[in-house]
Amino acid sequence: MNVGTAKRSKEELMEAMRKPELINGSEILLRSLVLEGVECVFGYPGGSVLYIYDAMHGFSDFNHLLTRHEQGAIHAADGYARSTGNVGVCIATSGPGATNLVTGIATAFMDSVPLVVITGNVATTAIGTDAFQEADITGITMPITKHSYLVRDVNDLPRIIHEAFFIANTGRKGPVLIDIPKDVSAQTAMFHPASEVNIRGYNPTVHPNKLQVEKLIKAIEEAEQPLIIAGGGVVYSNASKELLEFINKTRIPVTTTLLGLGGFPSAHELWVGMPGMHGTYTANQAIQNADLLISIGSRFDDRVTMKLDGFAPKAKKIAHIDIDPAEIGKNVKTDIPVVGDIRSVLEYANTKAKPAKSEKWIERLQESKRNFPLKYKDSDTVLKPQYVIEMINETTKGEAIVTTDVGQHQMWVAQYYKFQHPRSWISSGGLGTMGFGFPSAIGAQMGNPDKLVVSINGDGGMQMCSQELAICAINNIPVKIVVINNQVLGMVRQWQEIIYDNRYSHIDLAGSPDFVKLAEAYGVKGLRATNKEEAKRAWQEALDTPGPVLIDFVVAKHENVFPMVTQGSTISEMLMGEDD
Repeated sequence: MNVGTAKRSKEELMEAMRKPELINGSEILLRSLVLEGVECVFGYPGGSVLYIYDAMHGFSDFNHLLTRHEQGAIHAADGYARSTGNVGVCIATSGPGATNLVTGIATAFMDSVPLVVITGNVATTAIGTDAFQEADITGITMPITKHSYLVRDVNDLPRIIHEAFFIANTGRKGPVLIDIPKDVSAQTAMFHPASEVNIRGYNPTVHPNKLQVEKLIKAIEEAEQPLIIAGGGVVYSNASKELLEFINKTRIPVTTTLLGLGGFPSAHELWVGMPGMHGTYTANQAIQNADLLISIGSRFDDRVTMKLDGFAPKAKKIAHIDIDPAEIGKNVKTDIPVVGDIRSVLEYANTKAKPAKSEKWIERLQESKRNFPLKYKDSDTVLKPQYVIEMINETTKGEAIVTTDVGQHQMWVAQYYKFQHPRSWISSGGLGTMGFGFPSAIGAQMGNPDKLVVSINGDGGMQMCSQELAICAINNIPVKIVVINNQVLGMVRQWQEIIYDNRYSHIDLAGSPDFVKLAEAYGVKGLRATNKEEAKRAWQEALDTPGPVLIDFVVAKHENVFPMVTQGSTISEMLMGEDD
């Protein structure tokens, strides 16, 4: 993969970057990014950022990947951040360049992903005049950023950049926007790198109140049917190891939310699957029968709780551990609130943890897993999407980084791919953004050049980002691109079938391009499979190919995702499938 080579040692580079020197705002920006540890930036140039891109000419101290759309750039930065734990960075010009980032900013905000988003703006003298390609991007994105800056003085730029990275990657993580007018990027100033952060009013709680943790420990010791809901916060706080230790000590079964997948190994005896709308029977029944429910880094999202009136009715106590105090009690009444970084909370909890009275409960849940496994009707004549996911899981042994788009295929991957490690699952959860899957895989591959990255997409979402095939070909980015092609907007069709009495409205994707020819047009190898034997051969060929490959799996059109809980139902009311 062409990611460039370092010309200086890290120590030499940092010393050179810190050197006080009279330089322009664009050079200050690039130096500051290097000092923040940035290795890759995703972007698309335009008029208001031309000074920044001019400063990049010959600049080899971080890699810049030119995407084919600004939305591709921010989704790639998002995938980079989720897979590495580092802050993702993207750059776009003013006006339409900036507004093309809005969906990606909202995606990252909903899922608490640390990004620093850099936009150009018209010159400070033109702001507010409806100048060419002017848009109030700080105003537009105010509800979907942790913070935003409009830089009016080049001397403020080092401090602002340092603060932006700190804000993005602390507390509840999220995107921070820096809007740089064109004249500010051209102005000169003596560069002095920022080394301290002092933001009035911003002081996230990291360490928990120990008395609250001890209350939780006492409740665990008394519980007979406890359950943990582990969410994305476990992954984002790098607390997977601590969670495993906590569960082994307390003997509490665990269910992982969509964004929590990989935060706890699916092979563990105490894992009961994913909860919610398309969760497992055992996970949902465990929630409904638990006498103590503990949310760890999960915000009780509506796709997990479904109808709130009737959620966890037998829970005598509900505990909620979260870095964001605003989430605690927001959706579900909480008896034991614990505010703090998940890793810090669990480190302390592990010094006090004792087993719950849960062995009979564990036996019941393990029996339920045996009696109510995920299942589908296989076929030797028609390729089933679940089979494709199982095949990918078996051949990668659950060790790949997997990204998805949004829809049926996303749920099948969540159900049938067995994640063992944190940061191996990348998907748009809160916003449900179509077009996210493929460019996020590019970012994940850039951040993890030695790992296998598999991008699994529907035929709908693939067409929202297919232009990024170009950068895979040009840069030899070896993502394996899977298209689950059922020639329809599958999840919409499923809802129209089940909820809207088979009134199918505007879901036909039969006029989609030949994805194999599309891949080949961009210079990417394309393969197709329509049955099991072809699927096995095509997938193995893709794995054996050192560069990027697209595989078009033509699957059954009318396959549905089960289990399913419909809107307005409790998670006890599950549709299990055709045999329900």
